[in-house]
Amino acid sequence: MLLMSTVDVALGQTPRDPDARLARRALMARRIRLFTAATISYNAVEAVVALTAGVAASSTALVGFGLDSVIEVSSAAAIAWQFSARDPEVREAREHRALRVVAVSFFALAAYVGVDAVRALAGGGHAGQSLAGLVLAALSLLVMPLLSHGQRRAGRELGSVSAVADSRQTLLCTYLSAVLLVGLAVNALFGWAWADPVAGLVIAAVAVKEGRDAWRGEGCCAAPGGNGGHHRADAATDDCAPGRGHGCSCCS
Repeated sequence: MLLMSTVDVALGQTPRDPDARLARRALMARRIRLFTAATISYNAVEAVVALTAGVAASSTALVGFGLDSVIEVSSAAAIAWQFSARDPEVREAREHRALRVVAVSFFALAAYVGVDAVRALAGGGHAGQSLAGLVLAALSLLVMPLLSHGQRRAGRELGSVSAVADSRQTLLCTYLSAVLLVGLAVNALFGWAWADPVAGLVIAAVAVKEGRDAWRGEGCCAAPGGNGGHHRADAATDDCAPGRGHGCSCCS
């Protein structure tokens, strides 16, 4: 039994032995706390830099990116609160409230950035160039996928919808970094000021979708071996189940 549990862990599967399974779940919970702390720390710095540079350059996309970082901090803080409980049942009870925080955060971001982008496109101001924004977007494009992948993998094994939803929000930051980088680069190279608010509208649209999924508790594809209660997926419905690993954003 010990050998089989060791093999299961090595393969990234939930161990079959009850004691080994509990130890593995405790390890995954600790990993989620560590990834959450790293996400909070990075996003706090990211928010300060992005908001400062965005206000200085009157950049809708850069300010929206900074606000997304603030929202990611609040979302990660909700996950940290959930997983600060050592009792799995207490963590499960906090799951719904943590998901609501993630969803509302997305909607707030979409509303602000969308309105500001429309105002800019209607002639309410033109964005200037920002070297700091370009550097920040490129750096986030490298850092965020690593944080997202680590938390998503641990969250799926643990069967936590909120942890996976938060990892998706971190992954969203990667996409937003790419959108921001393109928008700022186009504005800097060609002087096309409209590229900045258009990038902001893309950010708002993606935020609405992610907020809707988080509110409904969708898109997590929690691993079948987790303790996710009614959130736990099974082989009949989970696109990430063995042999069905395509089409689910959480599979990779």
